[in-house]
Amino acid sequence: MKSPMLPKDHQAAVRRALELGRSGDPAKLPELVAMLRLPSNEVQRLAVSAIGKLVEFGADAEAAVAALLPMALHGRHPQTQQYAIRALRKCGAAAKGCVPDLRDLARNPTQRDYVRAAAATAADAIEQAAKDALAGVKHRCQRCGAAVTAEEYARSHQQFQRSYCDRCFDEVFLERRNFEIQVEINKTIEACDGTLVQSEGERRIAEWLTAHGIAYRYDAKFRIIAEFQIRPDFYLPELDVYIEYWGLDTPQYKMSMYKKQMLYQQEGKRLISVYPQDLPGLDVLLTAKLRRYGYFP
Repeated sequence: MKSPMLPKDHQAAVRRALELGRSGDPAKLPELVAMLRLPSNEVQRLAVSAIGKLVEFGADAEAAVAALLPMALHGRHPQTQQYAIRALRKCGAAAKGCVPDLRDLARNPTQRDYVRAAAATAADAIEQAAKDALAGVKHRCQRCGAAVTAEEYARSHQQFQRSYCDRCFDEVFLERRNFEIQVEINKTIEACDGTLVQSEGERRIAEWLTAHGIAYRYDAKFRIIAEFQIRPDFYLPELDVYIEYWGLDTPQYKMSMYKKQMLYQQEGKRLISVYPQDLPGLDVLLTAKLRRYGYFP
């Protein structure tokens, strides 16, 4: 649905919501709450996501819950509902009064599947947070659910921006190291500028960018939001655009693809997705999509 806001006002509000979410300043919560009244699905989605981030930095969780629950239950767009539910989950025990509503939402067949799934997951997490608060447990391992000591939390949060017990920390560290080694091993195809890539599709994209004089970074690490680090196939710094080549068709790969696409969307990033069937018309596709972001050949 197109926003009824003027384009200039809409873009300013989008930028402001992103800025507030990244600020980590709990004092910005009232401004974000006020943005929920703006008639834009995108602005509302970014605002509820930003509220969840500020709660993690110590913003008033009860005030956040009061603003988020109506959006979770009655948001104008299902994605806004989904992000509001996720933000409620971050409010922990402060959102325990929302659990019955979230359970009802999870059982409501008229809701989108991803909204229902988010509601069920959030209700479980909030109930556990409420129990932990009564028991005096401050953090739990996000992998196995065990109680996490202050030292374990500090170590894992510094390394992964996650809460892990020592056993799971070691497992995750090893998994990520092995993954990165495998990625480097898979870079066996050389593009015309000497960049080693992992597939013919990526080679085609790299060589198109080189031929058109567009600077890019391949497989570089970026932390686009506080909780997640990503490795986009291509990042174009002059245009602030990300290009991902989705070259596989396995269920596990598709799940990872959808999650990554959601992260880009959540943060308002400029993403161009390229699929194997796009390669015959790659020149037309990239030219048209990059023009939207200020590229003029």
